[in-house]
Amino acid sequence: MKKKWCVIYTKSNCEKKAVATLNKKKIENYCPINRILNSKGNKKGIISEPLFPTFVFVYVSEAEMTIIRQINCVINFIYWLHTPAIIKDEEIEHIQYFTNQGFNINLEKATVNPNGIVKIISEPQIDISRNSILLSARSNFKLLLPSLGYILVAEIEKSSIDDVFNYGFQRRKMVS
Repeated sequence: MKKKWCVIYTKSNCEKKAVATLNKKKIENYCPINRILNSKGNKKGIISEPLFPTFVFVYVSEAEMTIIRQINCVINFIYWLHTPAIIKDEEIEHIQYFTNQGFNINLEKATVNPNGIVKIISEPQIDISRNSILLSARSNFKLLLPSLGYILVAEIEKSSIDDVFNYGFQRRKMVS
């Protein structure tokens, strides 16, 4: 039984509870966290919240899907064409990288194309193999996630821009 990344839909504000339950059952999971710079008055701080509200990614086999459906805070899997939506490993890897590098990540709806490729998009363009990494003047990067139907817009710190480019070149070497 081959494992694959799928998305579960949880009850509102129950992502952490779902992750804790999945960890107890030894089911690999990932709940991307968005770090938001918040300034209220004289106080500045970072707020952490799930990047995809009510969604948790799980790396499961068919047998584990039944176990997940029985978890109290899980509503169901996210479906695409009457089967649980499968998320490419590459997309999970890119989400992990962007959540580690970016602050204030915003989500934008995009056209769903399950056969599309992950792209980092912005201006001006620098092509890197199957992925495009593009630098914007405001240090915003966009990551297209075709199987999820979203675009991540991340504010990358100026000090991390070199890391983003190195990441793209390393990806190109792995694909080649």
